[in-house]
Amino acid sequence: MDRQQIREEWDTIAETYARTRDPTGTDAALVDGLLDRLPADPFVLDVGCGDGARTLANLPAGSVGLDISRRGLELAAGTVPDAQLVQAEMTAVPLREGTVDGITAYHAVFHVPRERHPAVYREFARVLRPGGTLLMTLPGGRFETVRRGWMGGRMFFSAPGRDATLSGLANAGFEVTETTTADDPLGSSTEFVFADRIPP
Repeated sequence: MDRQQIREEWDTIAETYARTRDPTGTDAALVDGLLDRLPADPFVLDVGCGDGARTLANLPAGSVGLDISRRGLELAAGTVPDAQLVQAEMTAVPLREGTVDGITAYHAVFHVPRERHPAVYREFARVLRPGGTLLMTLPGGRFETVRRGWMGGRMFFSAPGRDATLSGLANAGFEVTETTTADDPLGSSTEFVFADRIPP
């Protein structure tokens, strides 16, 4: 699937995904751990925010929700009316260099082809201030597939594996400070990583 097809599929399934996933749970609680690492009144970017209920709603007012799906952002506008919402690709975040204190990226990067993951991590590093923190899903396996029938549509998933993901983060200028396992929004468990932007 190309990016246009993925965008169209997210528009199609956005409401079903919002109804199906649990907006509470231990992965949502990890946001508190992120905020504890950030300065007071932080500026936070939520990548792949979708309808906003899982992460963006738990971030400070004025945080930025980024998603490729216009329908997802329409839902987020109702869920988190004080957020700043942007339709964009995570490989080209429309924010200035070094302006973000923290980034959340829950179940998001693996919808980008794995050969593009290094570019995503470099973009995360670009917009984070030195010492800023990234909290994101850490895929355990190596896969690239289109799942037909997922949420009533189809969706692209791609990851290079856990070790390659950690190496990609390091190569982009991140230092991993913690990994932890939490419940994901569809009822299974997922590993997450906290990684700090190393000052240049």
